[in-house]
Amino acid sequence: MTYSALSHLSCSRTGAAADADIVQGVSAAGAPLLARYDVERAARTLTRDALARRPATLWRYHEMLPVRDPRFVTTLGEGMTPLLPLARYGARIGLPKLLMKDESLIPTATFKARGAAVGVSRARELGVTGVAMPTNGNAGAAWAAYAARAGLSCLIGMPLGAPEINRAECVVAGAELHLVDGLIGDAAKVIGELVADRPGVQEVSTLREPYRLEGKKTMGYEIVEQFTGLSMQCGEAADDSSAWRVPDVILYPAGGGVGLIGIFKALGELRELGWIDGPPPRLVAVQAAGCAPIVRAFEAGAAESEPFPDARTVAFGITVPKPLGDFLMLDAIRATGGTAIAVTDDELLAEQRRVAADEGTFICPEGAACLAAAARLRDGGFLAAADEVVVLNTGSGLKYPFTVPA
Repeated sequence: MTYSALSHLSCSRTGAAADADIVQGVSAAGAPLLARYDVERAARTLTRDALARRPATLWRYHEMLPVRDPRFVTTLGEGMTPLLPLARYGARIGLPKLLMKDESLIPTATFKARGAAVGVSRARELGVTGVAMPTNGNAGAAWAAYAARAGLSCLIGMPLGAPEINRAECVVAGAELHLVDGLIGDAAKVIGELVADRPGVQEVSTLREPYRLEGKKTMGYEIVEQFTGLSMQCGEAADDSSAWRVPDVILYPAGGGVGLIGIFKALGELRELGWIDGPPPRLVAVQAAGCAPIVRAFEAGAAESEPFPDARTVAFGITVPKPLGDFLMLDAIRATGGTAIAVTDDELLAEQRRVAADEGTFICPEGAACLAAAARLRDGGFLAAADEVVVLNTGSGLKYPFTVPA
């Protein structure tokens, strides 16, 4: 039986192949490495009939995930977060078919648990003894939790301005935490220096190892599976031989952009599996006006971004002045006919409160940025009233109590 159909890694710039069964960072070209699979082999056991009988976790797609031996799977039950209709709020902004993929219910209360679960599991399988990373907060908290679950050491560098709850999460999970007066790039320099003297410890910064992306891509698999299920509940016929349905648009809060890149990768893999056809969802990168390198690059028609000066926003998780995967995000947006948009802190905080009052869900500021963007895009005509739109809420608002005056 095939547990994983992982075949090799490839450079995201040159396509050059790399060995998937040794510890890897970036490619020889300095670009992210992408996991590739023998899709034909995966399809022998990854059928929609088999999927229906599997547990409701992200590991249900294990043939298209990189862990070869299930003994190394490190899990806290992550995956299959709800795809919630936002009927009242959607009607308010002119999008009656608005849905929210709500990652606040995942372990550690943010979508970062997906990347941590798969990244830690694969690191453990490859013999890594510890992981190290810079973080804006939530990723470090998630990797600390999963490292503890796996019995690995964990080294975290975090800006002083990160939410205090994230510090507590790292400390309680036994991670070694270094607070840095600066941004995530400054934390990366500190971690790089420390890791150099620690054999067996792998640096797992955003897109500097191949497998965090594989965990994040499962959001794409789930959105399509769940969206098809919702469509069937609404009376649209489907059978095992027909293509699954996809929404018209997906909005994602883009900092490092791993989730956006991962969703685009998932859509390609689902097409290879023969499960979807037709036009893909238009992918929208949502950023804060105080840190919008992807928006600037998209508007300029550039292939890559430039470092964003004096980056700052209350949506701390998307404060990434120069993402390593910027060219992959821009490729995904353009390939799907999507766009990139920046919203102000005032706009996103207003939507955070409005959706809580309308729908009873207290979402994180990054997720609220997507709602503010959806309203703006509806007003501007990029979104139509008939569009089926999915926004990503990437975490719980409870981790950001400072965004709402008590």
